Amino acid sequence: MLFIGTSLTAGLGLDPDSAYPQLIQEKIEAAHLPFAVVNAGVSGETTAGLLRRLDWLLRGNFDVVVVESGANDGLRGTPVATVRQNLKEIVSGIRSAHPAARVMLVQMEAPPNLGAAYTTAFHALYGDVARETGATLMPFLLQGVAGDRSLNQGDGIHPNQRGEHIVADNVWRSLEPVLRAAGG
Repeated sequence: MLFIGTSLTAGLGLDPDSAYPQLIQEKIEAAHLPFAVVNAGVSGETTAGLLRRLDWLLRGNFDVVVVESGANDGLRGTPVATVRQNLKEIVSGIRSAHPAARVMLVQMEAPPNLGAAYTTAFHALYGDVARETGATLMPFLLQGVAGDRSLNQGDGIHPNQRGEHIVADNVWRSLEPVLRAAGG
């Protein structure tokens, strides 16, 4: 299975074995499921950047693809319509390369300093894209972690090791049933 995303997926500031995709691999092994995780997170990634490297990422065989993208777009105030279109093209590209793959789209949020209209529209775009593409929408990646200083690194954005375990639990709640259906 493939995780594609930003520094949040890459595990910026953490030991590589502490990034949530690796913690998901441990959960997969404990559940005796037949999946190997590939972490293709890149610090600073935007939806446009992911779209540019998507063909290269999809060269392997993947039954499940988890897409965590848009956080950096939100930080930069990228127009919501652009983020929506890029995510739709990303999901479409995954489906084109791997028609049988299950696509999981991770809900991301924009910071409140961009105004209520932007943050509301940004939040809504993920549900819209999931409905329009048939992707499974996962809850907000940083639920229970965002804004909690004790669960984040000094930058206040990236989870620390304790926070990363909560992120992995957030992802696993949505991912485990999909993995069980896909691989047994």
